[in-house]
Amino acid sequence: MRVEFISGNEASAEGAMTAGLKVYVGYPITPSSDLFEYLSEKLPERGGIVFQGEDEIASINALVGAALAGAKAMTATSGPGLSLMAEGIGLACMVEAPLVIVDVMRAGPSTGIATHVGQGDIMQSRWLSHGPYNLVAFAPFSAQEAFDYTVKAFNVAVRLRLPVILLSDATIAHTRERVVIKESGEIEVEDFKRPTVPPEKYRFYDPDPRDLVPPMAFLGEGYYIHAESLSHDERGYYDTRPSVYRRLVERLVKKVERNKKSIVASKSYYTDDAEILFVAFGSVARSTLALVRDLREQGIKAGLFRPISIWPLDDEKLIEASKRAKKVVVVELNQGQLVEVIEDALWHHQRYDVEVLSLPMILSETPSPDEILDEINSKGWKLW
Repeated sequence: MRVEFISGNEASAEGAMTAGLKVYVGYPITPSSDLFEYLSEKLPERGGIVFQGEDEIASINALVGAALAGAKAMTATSGPGLSLMAEGIGLACMVEAPLVIVDVMRAGPSTGIATHVGQGDIMQSRWLSHGPYNLVAFAPFSAQEAFDYTVKAFNVAVRLRLPVILLSDATIAHTRERVVIKESGEIEVEDFKRPTVPPEKYRFYDPDPRDLVPPMAFLGEGYYIHAESLSHDERGYYDTRPSVYRRLVERLVKKVERNKKSIVASKSYYTDDAEILFVAFGSVARSTLALVRDLREQGIKAGLFRPISIWPLDDEKLIEASKRAKKVVVVELNQGQLVEVIEDALWHHQRYDVEVLSLPMILSETPSPDEILDEINSKGWKLW
């Protein structure tokens, strides 16, 4: 274990190496490029490979191949690059290739302001590719969490055989903080679930009934492997029968739901008596937490729920955090995306008595506590 004063991007790179990263393929894009640069120097020293693809499409597809060959694989990008990875992410979901994508969100749409912060990729991260599938997305709050949840992203990816997205943002990526860096023997690092049957009995997509995840043999080991992007049976053979397709897709969705308790993460602040519950994530949650503390000093019973796993949401902890709340205010740097996730969770748990208020802030910088308060006041809401 060692302590470093590093940025969120560098912390993610360190977390990836602790988790066993062996192949990084990417294309430079602000504000994630310095993560690429950092790994270009550090990963080869640990026996890993760093390669610049000709674009994001080539990068994500190369990572699918690396993952199927048994390498822990990762890329980093921002919103425009993530858009280009759409089909490759769908491919990774379908062939169940475990990999990690760090998405350092920036202001948009389109090129937007490349060097400034945004939080507009929440829905993109979940619904980017077509068709029914499921994946996981974590949103760190600090450089330390960038390290911790990059490790967890790899653990979940290899445990469930799926892509995992780390939803960072430009402020988190470039904020330098004290980070405790642990090595693989000092922090939980999971490896691939391997076959327990001989090659002649192995089927690449035959799931373990306990977690719905197939054990993973690697290309080149002598097992019969057919990575098929089309509808396929447990052998990987092309099969379009409705019963086969339904069985496959339902499992791709349910394997995340089945393992949800080991995935979800969140943190609550001052929620035991909170009558006004703020919800925020990433860099905006830092400013919102400061505002909550200011309000409490004034005798206002405010609290904060901070989702770390956006997909899937830690809805049980959200319901617990909102148990005394009359109003929930969702603060985010977009036109209102997280608020839809929060509303859905509250309604699903029959919390019809809570008023959910959306506070979208279309800014190119992380708002200060005073700016969040000014935005609330401009709405004319009577919160306290």
